[in-house]
Amino acid sequence: MIKVKSKPKENANTVRKKTRWKDFRDNAELSALMIPGIVLLLVFAYVPMLGIIIAFKDYRNNLGIFKSKWVGFQNFKFFFESQDAWRIGRNTVGYGILFIVIGLIAAVTIAILLYEVRSRKALKFYQTSMILPHFLSWVIVGYITYILLEPSMGILNKIIRFFGGEGLQWYSEPKYWVFILPIINVWKTVGLKSIMYYAALMGIDEQLFEAAQIDGAGRFKQILYITIPSLVPLMVTLTILDVGHIIKGDFGLFYTIPRDVGLLYPTTDIIDTYVYRGLRTGSDIGITTAVGLFQSAVGLVMVIATNLVVKKISPENSLF
Repeated sequence: MIKVKSKPKENANTVRKKTRWKDFRDNAELSALMIPGIVLLLVFAYVPMLGIIIAFKDYRNNLGIFKSKWVGFQNFKFFFESQDAWRIGRNTVGYGILFIVIGLIAAVTIAILLYEVRSRKALKFYQTSMILPHFLSWVIVGYITYILLEPSMGILNKIIRFFGGEGLQWYSEPKYWVFILPIINVWKTVGLKSIMYYAALMGIDEQLFEAAQIDGAGRFKQILYITIPSLVPLMVTLTILDVGHIIKGDFGLFYTIPRDVGLLYPTTDIIDTYVYRGLRTGSDIGITTAVGLFQSAVGLVMVIATNLVVKKISPENSLF
């Protein structure tokens, strides 16, 4: 009797690899479209990571990266013991939390208001006018802000003087920028986020609202018990992503709008502007690289930690 040897069973990892390769081969044209994006990602995101080693060295231009003296964590220690650490750390995290809270409330509120608009022409006008600031560069927004706030000829100071008041020195008083920056940030970003939430609202079954009306629920209760719960998954996802950027502020906002005025650093200086000034002057490249590495590491940890918290409370709303 002849025994036929059976083929050894392939493990699950081998099967998955073969399936992925088959999918890639069967969709070769679509897969080829990923190549430019992958190359750009490698060149601009992964290759520059080799420069992380500068954070652990006393970098000197004449010696280069590899010949500069290794100092370990001295750059991190020097920064955290300096007077700048508390100021830029407070501003970066404080504004990040403020932007998330205000942005979430404003975007959801506007999305709900848009959902209540029945005129198609009015809806298109509102959506276009609110999303337009998103496509303006921070340089243009900076000039608009300067036209409004310029001490002698600014529009706001002219209005104040017209009513008998004295013009304010907007670019000399740091206290005003705690309010100016959040207002400008919301004005520029709320349009796109509100469109995202509005798109989610369009997927709600109208029968839910009809049933609520039959049960005697008013418009406010419908929003409270149908509209907002329907937005919770998207709210959680966008919030998790925003939490990862708490430690990474918007460089264009904090550098262009205050015009890099030294008097305003107590309330406008964040990690990104601090790192930029250090790299521009070239005097503390090791320290600024250490700050940038710390910033990226904290952002990654915060995204993972926030997702774990959401996963414990509401697993179906977690990001991964």
